[in-house]
Amino acid sequence: MNPWEPIIGLEVHVQLNTQSKMFCRSKNAESDKPNVHICEICTAQPGVLPVINREAIKKTVMVGLALECEIAEYSKFDRKNYFYPDLPKGYQISQFDQPINRKGRLGKVGITRVHLEEDAGKLVHPPGKNYSLVDYNRAGTPLLEIVSEPDIRSSEEAKAYLQELQNLMRYLGVSDADMEKGHLRCDANISLRQQGQRGFPPYKVEVKNMNSFKAVAQALEYEIKRQSELLDEGKMPVMETRGWVEEKGITVSQRSKEESQDYRYFPEPDLPVLHLTREWVEEIRRQLPELPAVRKQRLISQVSLNEKDAQILVSNKILADYFEDVISEFDAWLAAEHIQFNQQDHALHTKMAANWALGQFSALLNERKLLPAQSKVTAENFAELMKLIAQGRVSQLAAKDVFAKMFATGEDPSNLLESMGLSQVSDESVILESVKKVIAGNSKGVEDARGNPKAIGFLVGLVMKELKGKGNPQVINELLKKELGI
Repeated sequence: MNPWEPIIGLEVHVQLNTQSKMFCRSKNAESDKPNVHICEICTAQPGVLPVINREAIKKTVMVGLALECEIAEYSKFDRKNYFYPDLPKGYQISQFDQPINRKGRLGKVGITRVHLEEDAGKLVHPPGKNYSLVDYNRAGTPLLEIVSEPDIRSSEEAKAYLQELQNLMRYLGVSDADMEKGHLRCDANISLRQQGQRGFPPYKVEVKNMNSFKAVAQALEYEIKRQSELLDEGKMPVMETRGWVEEKGITVSQRSKEESQDYRYFPEPDLPVLHLTREWVEEIRRQLPELPAVRKQRLISQVSLNEKDAQILVSNKILADYFEDVISEFDAWLAAEHIQFNQQDHALHTKMAANWALGQFSALLNERKLLPAQSKVTAENFAELMKLIAQGRVSQLAAKDVFAKMFATGEDPSNLLESMGLSQVSDESVILESVKKVIAGNSKGVEDARGNPKAIGFLVGLVMKELKGKGNPQVINELLKKELGI
């Protein structure tokens, strides 16, 4: 057992998806062409003045409310001074001592603050060249910084917290929160103390350059091992900023860790103090969308999903939205056909749809790296296949072949069922003929089934073979029991 306990806090930056940038009218959008979404304000030309993006403030308050934060009535912006080529002004407009949100929570992890700032530009390093280029398209993008309390105790907890935070941003609709595209970026502060010890260690190490959940977990595991070895030798780890080098699986020293005084914060003189009235904050609260915890309970109570399936679906908003569209289409068919399922039967069919969404559908999406809306299987066609299974027109096994073809071509399942010759046989007269044939030719199987009804499965399999896998198992079971008198 490792005698050292990790103390981990995360600083997560989230790009907000507003139409324009934080302090100017330049478009807030990605582009393959450098320096096209820029203006005199976000490139810091002399004599220009910033103007606050109201929508960015609103989305920051939304995040604060969702994280159960205290929303400040009065807040201000500050200048954070440092010099780097991708920072055109030589300082960043951020928030220091009066952030918009304080003291929140996400699950078991406390939130210290959620403040709003502007993003920097991006440095481009051409391979084989001895110079770098600067792209200011990203400069001035509204950027949330979500700072957690040091409540995380393992790399797995850090990864889970990040995934939950990403999902929350997507539910709120404030950001795509895609780590690979830089919409969500994470820095970690980590130190170790002895197991059972109270208080915080006299040092901490910041780790940067982690652009995936996997990278965050691996970098933290590496740091836990590196720092443990130093402490075992009686050495104190250096208080520094380190970078994760993914191809080598190591962190490397970058610079000594800065403190707040190193940035020489002072109030931004060109922007007014923000007054967020209680009435405005409450209006935003009323506009909040359904959040993951509430949706999970609704899926359990109204859609009859079990807790495990509901949690998996809720953790993937895009798939959960698609699944609910499928259920809506399925219920619309029930209403149109005047079919009334009792609660138990309806739960069986929603469970079946969930199994398909989380199973074969998700597997095909992951294999091709697609989102549900990018697949050729519409929610309407997905629901129609579930309907065909419910009607007994196709077996679960044959439906997998139909679904694979639907995914490849986008064709209607009813048409595929006919063209592929996979329609399930439910006609009792046809099935009875095969049942009698099997009974006549398998005296031992008949004897076993009469002695132990559970042994009837052997005879069901033989009848299914007679019907080339197209027989309705439920009808086969019923007819076999009737013919055998069990």
